[in-house]
Amino acid sequence: MRTPHVILLLGAAMLWGAGHARAATPASKLAYQQARDMAAATYKNARAQCDAVTGNPKDVCVAEAKAARVRSEEEARAQYEDTLKAYTKARLRIADANYDRDKARCAGLAGNEKDVCTAQAKATLVAARADAKADQKTIEARNEARDDKLDAAWKVAMERCDAFAGAARDQCVSNAKVQFGK
Repeated sequence: MRTPHVILLLGAAMLWGAGHARAATPASKLAYQQARDMAAATYKNARAQCDAVTGNPKDVCVAEAKAARVRSEEEARAQYEDTLKAYTKARLRIADANYDRDKARCAGLAGNEKDVCTAQAKATLVAARADAKADQKTIEARNEARDDKLDAAWKVAMERCDAFAGAARDQCVSNAKVQFGK
């Protein structure tokens, strides 16, 4: 169950760490819409299968279908928006959907078993939410540190260029601008 979260985190880290933000293209918007439509169709089919069951198993079946739909839609939305905030938001919404699914599973139990199941579901939710927020802060801190290092290296390069005069200084500054993308 943690694998999709790891995939989302790695995707966010790679995209965010690359330091680029790309605008949504018509193709990516189309892919996002297709993913949402596919999630809705999958949900509708899963929900139809749930109608054959009654009682708590039906509630669990419906909750699982909803959780799967939320996962598909949120992963597609995160890829479409392509920001760290979107990936974190997707992980939080997926955690909430999984919690709802787990609560439905617990509803079929009784006594201490139900209490334990409910406590485990809540603990899983808290852990997933904490991981998502901590991962976001870690990535933001790494990006900030990378930017600080680049700024410091830029200042060193400009200080080196101050040792030159005229055309040599201009060439040094030009090379530094190319090297640091300024």
